[in-house]
Amino acid sequence: MHTRVLLLCFSIILLTSCTQTRIKNHTEWSKYFEQQGIKNACFMLRDNNHESIHYLNKERCLTRMAPFSTFKIFNSLVALETAVAPDDQLFIKWDSVVRARPEWNKDMTMREAFKASNYGYYKEIARRIGPARMKHYLDTVKYGNMNMNGGIDQFWINDSLKISADEQAGFVKRLYFAELPFSERSQRIVKNMMLQEETPAYKLYYKTGTGPVGDKYIYWIVGFVERTEHVKEDKESMNKTDFREYPYFFAQNFEIPVTDTGKNWFDIRVAVLKDILKDYGALPR
Repeated sequence: MHTRVLLLCFSIILLTSCTQTRIKNHTEWSKYFEQQGIKNACFMLRDNNHESIHYLNKERCLTRMAPFSTFKIFNSLVALETAVAPDDQLFIKWDSVVRARPEWNKDMTMREAFKASNYGYYKEIARRIGPARMKHYLDTVKYGNMNMNGGIDQFWINDSLKISADEQAGFVKRLYFAELPFSERSQRIVKNMMLQEETPAYKLYYKTGTGPVGDKYIYWIVGFVERTEHVKEDKESMNKTDFREYPYFFAQNFEIPVTDTGKNWFDIRVAVLKDILKDYGALPR
């Protein structure tokens, strides 16, 4: 029922908002997933420069799923806003629980934990924030279904909290423009923590997330890219650098059977992301 309602909303937008935005289905993007043997996938791209929306697999883009570690974007914002984390250098000692990834098994700052996607660190951050404050911000932002069942340090991985790719792309767009109900400082710090690649031609920001739902693993990647273009500005322009940054916001997810361990799906999701961004022109070829 929920998916049908979302599809109806999407159809209404398509019919009533064509003067403000363009919406396009890119079935050709499926080849980038199929080349890797991925059958169930979606991609959502918001082009702010042309006020347009581009997608692959509309139904899946509108289907809410557990965010897994992409929730660290939200978790970090709340930690900063509540002063649980004074800044991105909040140091938390390792709790001595040996986890699957060796790089998690040590003391870390929040910036380090975000980059390493340290599950234990962010569980502790959520506990320090507490249920009341976390729920307040989930409701205020309207993050996905806002469901916190299953514990303050579990709800984003236990299939209680769910969010769609469409909502994820909208969320990071609001983050980029500092339009979320957090201070500009909190949003600026988190944006900076998301930076993964920087070249003279572009800056690529994202957070990945992975986890099991039933007999499938869901692989997320959520973020934005700033494409740098050289332009000849008018002498009266406020921009004196002759460079402009054009943002594109994206959310991608796909599923793989938990038994399929034949490929490095962590790296593949980034490769597919770049293929699609290059195809669209958000990244240079």
